[in-house]
Amino acid sequence: MKNEPIYNLLNAINYPEDLRKLNVDQLPEVCDELRQDIIKELCCNPGHFAASLGTVELTVALHYIYNTPYDRIVWDVGHQAYGHKILTGRREVFSTNRKFGGIRPFPSPEESEYDTFTCGHASNSISAALGMAVAAAQKGDSKRHVVAIIGDGSMSGGLAFEGLNNASVTPNNLLIILNDNDMAIDRSVGGMKQYLFNLTTSNRYNQLRFSMSRVLFKLGILNEERRKALIRFGNSLKSMAAQQQNIFEGMNIRYFGPIDGHDVRNLARVLHDIKDLQGPKILHLHTIKGKGFAPAEEHATEWHAPGKFDPVTGKRFIANTEGMPPLFQDVFGNTLVELAEANPKIVGVTPAMPSGCSMNILMEKMPKRAFDVGIAEGHAVTFSGGMAKDGLLPFCNIYSSFLQRAHDNIIHDVAIQNLPVVLCLDRAGLVGEDGPTHHGAFDMACLRPIPNLTISSPMDEHELRRLMYTAQLPDKGPFVIRYPRGRGVLVDWKCPLEEVPVGKGRKLKDGDDLAVITIGPIGNTAARAIAQAEAKFDKSIAHFDLRFLKPLDEELLHEIGRKFKRILTVEDGIIKGGMGSAILEFMADNEYKPTVKRIGIPNIFVEHGSVAELYHICDMDEEGILTKIKEFIN
Repeated sequence: MKNEPIYNLLNAINYPEDLRKLNVDQLPEVCDELRQDIIKELCCNPGHFAASLGTVELTVALHYIYNTPYDRIVWDVGHQAYGHKILTGRREVFSTNRKFGGIRPFPSPEESEYDTFTCGHASNSISAALGMAVAAAQKGDSKRHVVAIIGDGSMSGGLAFEGLNNASVTPNNLLIILNDNDMAIDRSVGGMKQYLFNLTTSNRYNQLRFSMSRVLFKLGILNEERRKALIRFGNSLKSMAAQQQNIFEGMNIRYFGPIDGHDVRNLARVLHDIKDLQGPKILHLHTIKGKGFAPAEEHATEWHAPGKFDPVTGKRFIANTEGMPPLFQDVFGNTLVELAEANPKIVGVTPAMPSGCSMNILMEKMPKRAFDVGIAEGHAVTFSGGMAKDGLLPFCNIYSSFLQRAHDNIIHDVAIQNLPVVLCLDRAGLVGEDGPTHHGAFDMACLRPIPNLTISSPMDEHELRRLMYTAQLPDKGPFVIRYPRGRGVLVDWKCPLEEVPVGKGRKLKDGDDLAVITIGPIGNTAARAIAQAEAKFDKSIAHFDLRFLKPLDEELLHEIGRKFKRILTVEDGIIKGGMGSAILEFMADNEYKPTVKRIGIPNIFVEHGSVAELYHICDMDEEGILTKIKEFIN
């Protein structure tokens, strides 16, 4: 790699065993070099930036103290783990991070034995790590340590509390590290707190405590229930003395902290001292998101994934978008404000993605009518259902891949009651560099069987605005609008807000030899392929924008079924159970017998890469659609 800095220590660290050869006093220098390496790489190869800078010391301390990969480190919100990747054999290829064919954007067991569990979505670390800890105990593997790292807002997810609750009653030696970057528990102060912390994490204290408990157990004075009661009592005493309380007090989980998560030597000492303690433990760290890079420390949100930037000045290189079509998310955000100004019942809900989905526009204009509920997709949907039940009209915006986590809530808390909740699914379809955990592949196939839902997808910005307007009209029930990440096709995106008849598609172009049926913005790609095909092959091709997956436009489909012997469906969703499957079902149910071929996301987990690259390998780009048309009509 050209112009690579010469590091005193990092260049000799290929794997954690190399790190463990160093003296503990050398760890701060390792952290400085690792932080600079992350900055150097990400300034020209964009990725998730601020979160990984905030976990540098934690990453170094964990791999220094624990015998990884034998010991299990389970990351939560994998965008914190770039330092982990660099220290575990991937530094030489880290420049390929998020690139097609390169290393993955999030930890994956398929990539490295050091990556113990998939962690593209938040809040799953405690449950997964608890499972590993129990598995180790079941197999008699008493030497294996398991550590879950949760933070960066992940404690707001319900699954985290489910795992925590189970960890409190299941025999285990799990260590849960709460990486609190001012998004979780409040900071505590006071000399007594520090004294108690130093006492309760010392080896001598814990050895004495363990010996006494073992003797009391043998004498029959102490049993498991009394032990748990003593832990609760001890936590209560610590809370009184330190003038603070935490959510772990009554859960039979020993609590340590909070401590400075950027003091790597002290962190290594603490991890060493509590590593072999019996029972579940919580270590609470305070860290700074973006630590070590001033612009990221000051503006952590915009430096979450900043794109390319100057590593010296911190200047971000933002592309000139003048004269380009807007992002779909911005059309959503501005249209929502427009609708809310006219309809006082409208409120906005998002699970921790206000800037990513442009809900921040409504938050700035009408702060009392917009709600960020944290990383809690299921709650976002049920919360929206509760508001809808009592007369409000929520627009609940969730990334498509994250909506999977609220499937039960959609059925039980919205659809069964036919409540007027508008589910706006941003990032539908292939999203690009974030890879398989983030592609919005499954929403159409998952939602299509649910009664009472209206499911739609706009082909362009005008259609998005009209569908949003339609969804908030009376008696529309639960209404899904899915649209992709990225830009639309219309520079002049504003249009009058008019009702779209629910369940009505559009004939965009007539033809005789082949019917192409599309849904959503991929219809624009199909339209270009159709124009090429007609010019090259002298065929007449009809194009239909289905617009609604549910209810289907049966009148339009009867017309197609009667006229065409060959039908090609194109969708930016999983091919199994999606729009093409709905067309096949309709044709079979009505005894039409056309030959139907389908283009869509194949029944695999598509890897990461640019959207253009992924469309190409899935035959969903203009070239792939043109090739399929040629095969079909010749």
